[in-house]
Amino acid sequence: MSDTKYDKYEVIVGLEVHAQLSTQSKMYCGDSAAFGASPNTQVSPLSLGHPGTLPVVNESAIEYAVRIGLATHSQIRYENQFARKNYFYADLPKGYQITQDKTPICTHGYIAFEVNGEKKKVQLTRIHLEEDAGKSIHDIDPYFTLVDLNRAGTPLIEIVSEPDIRSGDEAMAYLHEVRKLVRYLDICDGNMEEGSMRCDANISVRLKGTTAYNPRSEVKNMNSMRNVKRAIEFEFIRQVDALEAGEKLVQETRGFDAIKGITLSQRSKEHAHDYRYFPEPDLPPVYVTDEYVAQVKAAMPKLSAELKEEYMNRYGLPEYDARLLSDDKFTSSYYNSLLAATGNAKAAANWMLGPVKNYLNEQGLEIQHFPLTPDKIAELIKMIDEGKTNFSVASTKIFPEVAASGKMPMTVAEEMNLLQSSDEGLIQQLIADVIAKYPEKVAEYKAGKKGLLGLFVGEVMKASKGKADPKLTNKLMMEKLEA
Repeated sequence: MSDTKYDKYEVIVGLEVHAQLSTQSKMYCGDSAAFGASPNTQVSPLSLGHPGTLPVVNESAIEYAVRIGLATHSQIRYENQFARKNYFYADLPKGYQITQDKTPICTHGYIAFEVNGEKKKVQLTRIHLEEDAGKSIHDIDPYFTLVDLNRAGTPLIEIVSEPDIRSGDEAMAYLHEVRKLVRYLDICDGNMEEGSMRCDANISVRLKGTTAYNPRSEVKNMNSMRNVKRAIEFEFIRQVDALEAGEKLVQETRGFDAIKGITLSQRSKEHAHDYRYFPEPDLPPVYVTDEYVAQVKAAMPKLSAELKEEYMNRYGLPEYDARLLSDDKFTSSYYNSLLAATGNAKAAANWMLGPVKNYLNEQGLEIQHFPLTPDKIAELIKMIDEGKTNFSVASTKIFPEVAASGKMPMTVAEEMNLLQSSDEGLIQQLIADVIAKYPEKVAEYKAGKKGLLGLFVGEVMKASKGKADPKLTNKLMMEKLEA
């Protein structure tokens, strides 16, 4: 990439994130919103928009929108009206979408995150509620597009950012934070691959130091954070090349080809599409009171940033450990349960970020599918703290067998004869044997070569087949050598 050409420009990005809310029923009717059912089995006259049917707002969806509003420091709207957004898609059975036009439930919030070690804050224009369309399927029949309307009417929030993002890396970090928030709040599973979180990116470029915006490209419906980054980076180069060649950029909608890593023009958008918004005549306004917001706030779980500070300030964990343990909801949930079962926060963190993480990677599992309950890890920590075993034996011999059998660690240690010995008499005898075996090394130690202590302790551990308490062995060996 030529410095003289591309370094003159900056990329301007705003993101629109659609997140399917994890309510049991749809946004305006009681049809199931569960994922994965057979096509067109979760529909009714209401979600199909039959004449004479009347929508009713899903109360849980309102609560979930308030949760994300509070988590993003947004203003929560008191009076919420709904509108019809009219357009024709084959998978939009009513011919319109019920959404919020002039009265989004959340406004003027922000999302803070870190990218490449630097703090970043992206302002939010709005968060509003709406319903999803169905799903058009193009790859089953070679001649026809098939339509599955199970998704039609599923509750959505749309999180619209200001154009504050300046790189693909920032976009990825922002999306990671959004996904973290919706998962911690239990309002969306955040699975982009399944389509429960989707992203449109509005991308433009301009000369550095200028403030005017050039026409933007809207890249639609990307289903991975990496693809969002790739689309931004491709569009930056494409648009700069066009400007440098004297071409005029136009506002347009583009799609992203994940295989080729390029965007493709789909339709021109020189003028905003006329959706003919008008107030939804069948839905009265929904009023959100201060008392209701206070109730939702009181019931909200601790979020990632709060947990990170707690791990550092209350439990004394390093920033790196605290960040890793709080970055994922399921990881922090397991760690919190482990903390409740053991008073050794640092040892709990070491087990989570060491043996447990390694086991999950080897087995290809997520922490929510880890077969061991926290009480088993807590017992391993207790056994080490009480000198009944050491970390090496616990992590490499006892832990794998516990994971395979489901037995308690103490039972496994007893069955495999792995419990450490704290018998001072036995250890003293082993120490005497080692000292007698290496008289020349003893002389070197007494002459100042103190690093040989590890050799002596290692020989005792070998003679005891790893069962001697290493701390006690180390203490008694030093006493013997210094005598």
